[in-house]
Amino acid sequence: MEYLKDLWYKYEKHGVMVLIALCLLLFMIIGVVKCSHGGESQVPVQTDIIEDNLVKYPGRTFSYKDKFNDLQSRQHAVASQIGLPRPPKDRDDAASMKKKLREIKTTNNYIVDSLTHSVPYLIPSAARELDSIGAEWADILARNGLPHYRFYVTSVLRTEEDIRALQRSGNINSVTQSCHCYGTTFDLAYMRYDKVTRTRDYVHEDNLKLVLGQVLLNHQRAEKIYVKYEWKQSCFHITVRH
Repeated sequence: MEYLKDLWYKYEKHGVMVLIALCLLLFMIIGVVKCSHGGESQVPVQTDIIEDNLVKYPGRTFSYKDKFNDLQSRQHAVASQIGLPRPPKDRDDAASMKKKLREIKTTNNYIVDSLTHSVPYLIPSAARELDSIGAEWADILARNGLPHYRFYVTSVLRTEEDIRALQRSGNINSVTQSCHCYGTTFDLAYMRYDKVTRTRDYVHEDNLKLVLGQVLLNHQRAEKIYVKYEWKQSCFHITVRH
């Protein structure tokens, strides 16, 4: 035991000296690395881009109320004809119809909002139409040199249970015979957009509304969709026609 103590005391001083030498060597290496990089940290600093350059879509304005006035009765007639054979009773019933539907997910052109009174499903032709609207939207923004934004899908397939919940909440547009119950119809918000590109350029919501309105007008004229301008709900109410 005494022998081990003598051995420890003998090398203790040398061990401390070795540790000090290693620390000095480490500090020297760090100093050399800093000098080779100009003495500055290379960790990128995240900064918010100041959006101070307002840019515009040069399209002509028009009356949304006059152009997008396809009534509920017209939309419901085509929805009940080409959509689901019957409205789903509840979420479980809607799930049993998924083979006839396509799930709608957020893309680079639109965001599926947090749906509280609908489920993200459409019949295939309506899903393709939504994608087509998104593609034309992106094309118009790009051709006019505008930053890329995404629009919001705020309502999709509703069940009878969803309709009753909306009616209890006092929503004036929650009619019992809703086009949303057939998977043919979706709502697009016209005053909320998500900017994707990080640039100083930005577009005002009213001008982005004009871009989205122009896309819908093109598709309406091509007899692909019916559109109702719902100003109290701040959305375009859209039903696919085929």
